[in-house]
This record gives sequence, structure tokens and C-alpha cells, in this order.
Amino acid sequence: MGTKPVNATVRLGGWEGAGSRVNHEPEDLPGRLTDVPSWAGELARMSCGCNPQGLSRPWGFFYLGSNIFFRTSRWVGSLLGAGVLLTIWTAPAAPDDEMSNMKRRQQGILTGMPFMANITPRTFVDALGRKLFLAKAPSRVVSMAPNVTEILFALGLEEKVVAVTPFCDYPPEAQSKTHLGGTNPSVEQILALKPDLVLAPQDFIQPDLLQNLDRVRVPIFVLQAAQLEDVVAQIQTVARLFDRSKAGDELATTIRQRIAVVKERTQSLAHPRVLYVLNTDPLQTVGPGSFIYQLIEAAGGANIAADTSTAYPRFALEEVLARDPEVIVFPVGTAEGIPEEDQQQWRRWSSLSAVKHNRLVLVPSVLVDRPGPRIVEGLELLAKAIHPEAFTGESQEEKP
Repeated sequence: MGTKPVNATVRLGGWEGAGSRVNHEPEDLPGRLTDVPSWAGELARMSCGCNPQGLSRPWGFFYLGSNIFFRTSRWVGSLLGAGVLLTIWTAPAAPDDEMSNMKRRQQGILTGMPFMANITPRTFVDALGRKLFLAKAPSRVVSMAPNVTEILFALGLEEKVVAVTPFCDYPPEAQSKTHLGGTNPSVEQILALKPDLVLAPQDFIQPDLLQNLDRVRVPIFVLQAAQLEDVVAQIQTVARLFDRSKAGDELATTIRQRIAVVKERTQSLAHPRVLYVLNTDPLQTVGPGSFIYQLIEAAGGANIAADTSTAYPRFALEEVLARDPEVIVFPVGTAEGIPEEDQQQWRRWSSLSAVKHNRLVLVPSVLVDRPGPRIVEGLELLAKAIHPEAFTGESQEEKP
């Protein structure tokens, strides 16, 4: 995060992501814009041969005549005046006006497409408060995080994904996509993919990369999920970006219903004290500002870090011993999570209730730490680990 911005070596007038603009206001709002239309917008406008604004503009005029003319014949003058009016009203715009219209369109175009009656740009605001205008659904998208990749695939958008990170391991089909160079790829690599959209979580995108992508006009939309509901809501946001609102709403509804079922089973039960070990050196857990904290609450646990003021607070071991967690949760996985050696170190502290009752719980980190569509699976596993009594006989009940 403290790295200095790197100057992009690509030509600023190059690829700019057809059909989108970031951080510009529509031309009917105050303020003068100096942006120029994209090459795709120019081709579309010229091929349809339409007025840039899609509007006809009547001309105002002054009619000057002599007294002699009017005295000669009032009715002839009236008829001639009407003819002149009709002629002027239907006459095409002069070249000067056409150039004026073109200049105005160039200053105000936002989407790389002509302002026609049947095209209305859609406005989206990302987690950083930046505005993105889309005239059509993106057809080439770059995913810069595993949870984003999972969202795209869950919405049936896998054909639009042109690149992912090396950490995007689910679904398995994602691994066959082009891999970016880690979480901070070069601008040149992204530019070569010719994306109309880049999707990145706020915690993953480096400030210098964000700045350089803006400079070369590659549209980027930043996501952030601080709360459990944010995880579900961002699925719907991504769906709207791609005109898949129905699919996004259906998926979000299913997730919310499963969350509600878990809460219904655990809310009336005693909530044991829970420590979620996010990291061991230094010891780090989750606080009220994180979606994992809310997962623990929904699963029927009482987080021992409930009184902290940060999303991912650090704890001294002495403080953990004093708060005496009854359940200790370790996220685990092949590429991320707490190693088994670190898990076993906790057994040295035999005074802890969690150690006494052998309640050291393992959950897949990809289901709990990733704010994506599988987050509800992580919640269900947490709930079963914290309150196994609430789910006893579940598998038998579900059998036909």
C-alpha cells in the first residue's frame, strides 16, 4: 500500500474499454467535460448516420420586409411568409451548427456510444464512491480476486471472464482462464486483454494500479463487503452490471433464506464464547466491523472480540486466556488458513475451556474468509460446529 505510483508506459490514447466511462457526469448535469469519445462510440455513431443527440433542432428566424411590399398585397405577403417559414423550418442544419453539435457531443459523451433514444446509460457507484456509466453489459471482464470469480461463475458469466488471479481456484473451470501476475498485475498485462470492465475488492486493489487503470481509461469497479449483508448485496450489484438482475436476485434470495434458517435454529440457544483465529503470528481475530464476526453471531456464537473497535484486531495471548473462549475456530485450506502445527500449539493452554472440552473447530477458509456466494455454506458449517445439538438428525430428516 505504501508503494509509489508507477508511470504507465502504454499510450494514453489506446484501448479505453468500449461502452463505459468512470468518474464523469452526464452531459445534462453541470460542469464542463473534456473527455473524448471512444473509437467504438465513433464507429457506432457514424455507422448509424444519426444526429449525435438524436434530436431535431428547429431554427428561430427574423422576417424583415418593406412597407411597400405589405401595402402591395397583404394576402400575398402572408402566403409568401408562410412558405418561407415552412422552408426554413424543414431545412437541414448548416455545417456550422453540425460542427457545434459534434463539439458538444464530444465534451459530453460518457459511454462511448451515441446518445440515441433507445440507449440510456446506467449509472453505478462503487465502494470508493466512483461513478461508472455503462451503455451495455460488459463482454470482457477481468476478475482480481477469488470471491469475485466465484460470483461471476455463480451468475453464469463464465464466458465473459477473460482473466483471473492465480488464487482463483473455484469453480475448477476458473483455473483454465488466463492468469494475471498475482494480485498486483501490470497495467500492460490488463490492457492487452482489452477488457470492458475490471472487478476488484477494495482490499486487493493497489492505489497505483487503480490510478494507472483510470489514466488509460480501463473501467474498474471496486467492491467491498464489510457486513454479511454486503456479501449478498454485492452479488446483486455484479448481476446488475451485466444485465443479469433476475439471476442475481434469485441467488441472493436463496442465500438469505438459508441464513434465516440458521439464525432461527440458533437464536434461542446459549451462545458460547468463540475465538476465530485469523492469524497466529501476530495473533489476530475478527471484530464487529467484519462479515466473519457476523457469521459467528448468526451461527449462535459470542465473539470474545465483541468490544473491539476494528474489523481485524490483534490480541495478546494473555487477553485470550482471560476471556477464556469455549470454542476456538481455525480456518484451514491447502493454500490459506492456519497450519496444523499452529493449531496444536493451543493445546498447551489446558486451562482454556475450548481445550478442556476439545472444541478446536476446523472450517474451510474458502467458505468463511471469502465474501462470495459460498459464504452461506461456511455459516452452516460454523453453526453445526458451535451448536451440533441444533442439527442432530438433520441428514435423516432430509432423506425422502
